[in-house]
Amino acid sequence: MFYKFLRSTVRIIFWIINGHLHIHNSNYIPEENYILAAPHRTWWEPFLFAIAAKNTEFVVIAKKELFKNPIYKFLLKKCNAFPVDRANPGPSAIKIPVKELKAGQRSFMIFPSGTRHSDQLKSGVFIIAKLANKPILPVIYQGPLTFKGILKRQNVEIRFGKPIYLDGKIKINNENTPILYAKLENAWQELDNEQNPNFKYIPK
Repeated sequence: MFYKFLRSTVRIIFWIINGHLHIHNSNYIPEENYILAAPHRTWWEPFLFAIAAKNTEFVVIAKKELFKNPIYKFLLKKCNAFPVDRANPGPSAIKIPVKELKAGQRSFMIFPSGTRHSDQLKSGVFIIAKLANKPILPVIYQGPLTFKGILKRQNVEIRFGKPIYLDGKIKINNENTPILYAKLENAWQELDNEQNPNFKYIPK
């Protein structure tokens, strides 16, 4: 209930302060629950992806330090977030998403790129997909990279790609993980090119 209330509130606030959210290829969103995977570019992306995915409710990862604050802890739990040490993620980083995905009620949102996650989480997205037998839905954000740009009402583009289904027989190991991750990165690059090939994101 709180999750839906928060998502609706964010949608209204974003419409007021920006009003230029454009969603592309929403027809690619699976009817079953899934793993939403995106390259991390801004801190407000998760909120916009949650809005763009319509009625999907997500489970998300949050760094464990945030849970030390009782207010943040309360809000994060209400938003279906669970704590993970991103430098040394433990078994819960795999077990919790798999359990939620198998239950069939919620999807899982993850940003397996950049310095915000370790290599373990990069491979984790494929382990989760295989164990839960769920597709990976690539998505990208193109838009302002500073909140000032949001307030200036610059266009925000969210583009979904075709779901990626893993072969149930494939082994998630040191040999196959780079191949699978390259496929995911290629999907993001194709979406960026489709939306605006001149868009450039430079990690800070």
